[in-house]
Amino acid sequence: MNGGLLVAGTTSDAGKSVVTAGICRWLARQGVKVAPFKAQNMSLNSFVTREGAEIGRAQAMQAQACRVEPTALMNPVLLKPGGEQSSQVVLLGKPVGEMSARGYHGGRQQRLLGTVLDCLAELRGSYDAVICEGAGSPAEINLRRTDIVNMGIARGAGLPVLVVGDIDRGGVFASLFGTVALLSPEDQALVAGFLVNKFRGDVSLLEPGLDMLHGLTGRRTYGVLPFRHGLGIDEEDGMGVPPRGTVRESTVAQPVGEDVLRVAVCAVPLMSNFTDVDALAAEPGVVVRFVDRPEELADADLVVLPGTRGTVRALRWLRERGLADAIARRAAEGRPVLGICGGFQALGEHIEDDVESRAGHVDGLGLLPVRVRFAREKTLTRPVGEALGERVEGYEIHHGVAEVTGGETFLDGCRVGHTWGTHWHGSLESDGFRRAFLREVAAAAGRRFVPAPGTSFAALREEQLDRLGDLIEQHADTDALWRLIESGAPQGLPFIPPGAPA
Repeated sequence: MNGGLLVAGTTSDAGKSVVTAGICRWLARQGVKVAPFKAQNMSLNSFVTREGAEIGRAQAMQAQACRVEPTALMNPVLLKPGGEQSSQVVLLGKPVGEMSARGYHGGRQQRLLGTVLDCLAELRGSYDAVICEGAGSPAEINLRRTDIVNMGIARGAGLPVLVVGDIDRGGVFASLFGTVALLSPEDQALVAGFLVNKFRGDVSLLEPGLDMLHGLTGRRTYGVLPFRHGLGIDEEDGMGVPPRGTVRESTVAQPVGEDVLRVAVCAVPLMSNFTDVDALAAEPGVVVRFVDRPEELADADLVVLPGTRGTVRALRWLRERGLADAIARRAAEGRPVLGICGGFQALGEHIEDDVESRAGHVDGLGLLPVRVRFAREKTLTRPVGEALGERVEGYEIHHGVAEVTGGETFLDGCRVGHTWGTHWHGSLESDGFRRAFLREVAAAAGRRFVPAPGTSFAALREEQLDRLGDLIEQHADTDALWRLIESGAPQGLPFIPPGAPA
């Protein structure tokens, strides 16, 4: 078998990543050797594979849904925004330079089509099925000529296309119909049908509309997925971050101790890998919220400075908002602060940056004895070590090289009192280390918080992926979906005018 499918969407955040992961987990449970693929991803949430390649975290999560090890082939092009106008281009896991949106779409993107098709062909040669995820909408007619992630990859590889619509946004029928009607006849021939996502209520009330959509387009709906809270999978953020004030709180179990532990995450610009704090939010009794005002730090037991693609920009933002002074007061009072990657760099004494911001010498917050120099070569590793008496695994993605001149050793970084800093993303997913760290935080904060002894972040992630597989198995026509993956788009699908403009 050499099956494949492209999961496209009417919009960004229609649920493509979730649906792709759900189909992957459903197939893996059927004994199918399956892999995920996304030709081009725009995200600040990334991951390092075992061979030292940087890919989107969504594709790493989808590989976990497939029960396979993630590789660079699964996400050959990753764009990491550095501002409104430019992104770092990561090709086959390694950065190859910064490029403006105009420069990328003006020619570079189209030249990558052969590369991404080769990666997809290599995956299809090794797996029974490859489930591909599109980006944005395939009906972005201004970008179709250079497209390598939606209909460009579908046409190049002969993939059937399933279009996902988010009914919770409203206008789903117009969005599904309009998506098809704005495609060329050649592209339309590959669009096999639709999948409705995030439905609330009685499906029987929706069915007349689905029948009419079938009559208008000649294409069936392969499933209606209900709205589900708390799926908690790794997100593709593009330029976005969780909304200020977003709260992530464990729904797993009641707190073990008498107190909850409050964690405030500074929502810095170009925040990267904010998924680091998901492991904290998975702990019963830990409440994580994203903040952008100094008064929101007052009742926090732990303040986290997360990773960022713009350390110097984040420092300026912290100072302008008064957060820098509030964090410095906390540290002086012995109240817990944790810096991760760019956040760790910001806690240091000074930064020499002629690479990322090109700002030269910039003073840090001065809370840790660390000096940072930005190197052109990016560090991409999967370190393993020990801290607080526990084994820790993580991954590093950074240009900044830290020289630690004092303090106590903490992973690759250091600690001074109850201020900690490290480049290691993902360290809090190590259960023993996370519990030991939270015990220190609780003691320093004077909270009667007790980490739950049996919380396994890996097991919780597996449960979430199984829930995605259940959504597909229980609410999609899996027999029809299997035929689509195995045999391609049905022949004779009608053309829906007007089609793409010339």
